[in-house]
Amino acid sequence: MRRIILLFLLLAVVVAAWIYWGSTSPSHSRETLGPIVNKEPVNYATRTFDPAAPPPDMPPLRPGDYAQCDSNFVSDAGITGQTRRTDPSHGTVTISQVHVTLKLNITVWLPGDASQQVVDHEQGHRQISEFYYQNAEKLAERISAGYIGRQIEVAGADLNAEADKQLQNVASEITAEYGRELNTEPTQLLFDSITDHGRNGVVAKDAVDHALKNVSVEFAPPAASEQPNPH
Repeated sequence: MRRIILLFLLLAVVVAAWIYWGSTSPSHSRETLGPIVNKEPVNYATRTFDPAAPPPDMPPLRPGDYAQCDSNFVSDAGITGQTRRTDPSHGTVTISQVHVTLKLNITVWLPGDASQQVVDHEQGHRQISEFYYQNAEKLAERISAGYIGRQIEVAGADLNAEADKQLQNVASEITAEYGRELNTEPTQLLFDSITDHGRNGVVAKDAVDHALKNVSVEFAPPAASEQPNPH
């Protein structure tokens, strides 16, 4: 069964930016803290549905699909900046801390008459997502650390608003980079290729192991016309 994947919901990013204004000394403006990453436990649920009347909150199935595993990786970034005002309309923001909260929400959608083979296949997709999430905090820490200490020039009549906007942009950059680097799509597509979307009888666990070990050498991106539509 084809899996519909929801990756990295950028719309779920919550940006918290704290700005310290005033006449700070050069030594204080360089004071920084390491990134703080909070990784929440996987939020997993299984839901059944009637194919003739699927619930409104269920992502749509493509023709020929019977079930799906919906995995949502969420990253919420908060940025702390210390700012030196050089004149009434100019200043420099130094990023002093990045606080990231990571989440993985997985829902497996199964028809009421799903066979064990279908169940096992969707659980295989779940296992792949959870495998990538195991060390997601290390990835987020590495990405965030690269932003700490970065200085951003701000200018405008309202420096508070300009600094806030710049820190929000940084938070969005961190979230987007996390999404790109944590991309599970190649492994999920290889798993579907190995199992013919759960139709050919290949044991799901064996296919998961093979996909995780060999994705870097075996994955071939599908043609544009064959790529699944994101939901």
